[in-house]
Amino acid sequence: MTFDRPTILMCPPDFYGIEYEINPWMSRSRESDPDLARQQWHALYVLLLSLNADVRLMTPVKGLPDLVFTANAALIHESTAYLSRFRHPARQGETPLNEEWLTTQGFDCVTLPEGMDFEGAGDALFVKDTLFAGYLIRSDAAAMQWVAGEIGCRVIPLQLVDERYYHLDTCFCPLSETDAIIYPPAFDEYGQKALEAHIESALIVQDDEAARFACNAVVLGEHVVLNTGCPQLESDLRDRGYEPHATPLDEFIKAGGSAKCLTLRLDGEDSATWRAG
Repeated sequence: MTFDRPTILMCPPDFYGIEYEINPWMSRSRESDPDLARQQWHALYVLLLSLNADVRLMTPVKGLPDLVFTANAALIHESTAYLSRFRHPARQGETPLNEEWLTTQGFDCVTLPEGMDFEGAGDALFVKDTLFAGYLIRSDAAAMQWVAGEIGCRVIPLQLVDERYYHLDTCFCPLSETDAIIYPPAFDEYGQKALEAHIESALIVQDDEAARFACNAVVLGEHVVLNTGCPQLESDLRDRGYEPHATPLDEFIKAGGSAKCLTLRLDGEDSATWRAG
């Protein structure tokens, strides 16, 4: 399977809302604004198109408000999609829809063994040919080992210890084969040391910008798309030769997501050496 440019899966937020509480960001007493959410999602969509991304859309479904967060649909490796097994029942209805869509696009879909929790590219990100895997809060370490074994790659398990940063993509964002955005307090001591050992050049995010989901960014070459309110990271990115593009996504932070959560790279992240193209 080949792609001629960055290819991204998104899902319009027609039925997005705070209908349950499965992370500390979600509160049914703090509802999202449907019109504003649609405006913010559309602005992200248009921005990605302007950066030469091929954005493909799946159909939203009533009763599945988090289907909008396509990063959790699967982990993509070449022409294979390792489907999520969601920990929370509220999201488990997404998987059959994700499988149907990915199959129609030509991916071979693989289901993990029963009893393994795995939340796709939200918790699994490639740097070169190594899979960096967040575990404990939403995904199991055993699931990450199983996926890495199927792929035949090295895996570095990273224990997440802060419930606010419940997926790896909320606190870790590979920019290239050498650079990454990292929020160290989200990891246990071993995880912090592992990142220090394996990431050549880290951009460290401060507490206030981590809470703006600074790490939850979309990387398209030298372009980095992220939520507003992260001026220090934007400055650091420019210093490293990247071009940040800030767009407001506060309505999605209410559910614990931002730019990266709203996207799934179908062609492989820029940091992955196997990336199709």
